[in-house]
Amino acid sequence: MMKARTRRQGGIPIGTDASTTAEKDATVLARLAALKEMSVVDLKLEWRRLFGVPAPNNSRPFLELRLAWRIQELVYGGPSRETLRLLDALIDEMHGNPIRKTMITDPRKPVAGTRLVREWNSVEHTVTVLRDGFEFEGRTYKSLSAIARAITGVRWNGWRFFGLREITRDKA
Repeated sequence: MMKARTRRQGGIPIGTDASTTAEKDATVLARLAALKEMSVVDLKLEWRRLFGVPAPNNSRPFLELRLAWRIQELVYGGPSRETLRLLDALIDEMHGNPIRKTMITDPRKPVAGTRLVREWNSVEHTVTVLRDGFEFEGRTYKSLSAIARAITGVRWNGWRFFGLREITRDKA
């Protein structure tokens, strides 16, 4: 028999191995529905219970939305480590700190040197992936969308035009 596990996040024990997905979903839905019935005072008490600090304001829509997110986060888990790293890198880039800029690459982008071939109107077009962009007909472009527009004359999602739209992720 599996022993129930609990984890503390923000001072609140969460999750057990005994819970099935359906039971978790039902519990979460019930808690989310209950938020709509609570007064602002009750919402602020729930805020303190879930976050461990006083609520930042009295805005009912804000409190409901943020509490709903927190309830789901505690039951299902928060953002992945990879997502948090990417957000940190984006913040660094926004503030002009290029230390982690190399982390901000689209996972769909093939390795440098890869050639992408697309036939359009019976003409074969070849694009070479560069470290910092793409080369097409002797010119360097920052995006595949710009190349797709140069080829077709209309706006395209470049990833889709070259068949790179889907991101495959290993579920672990």
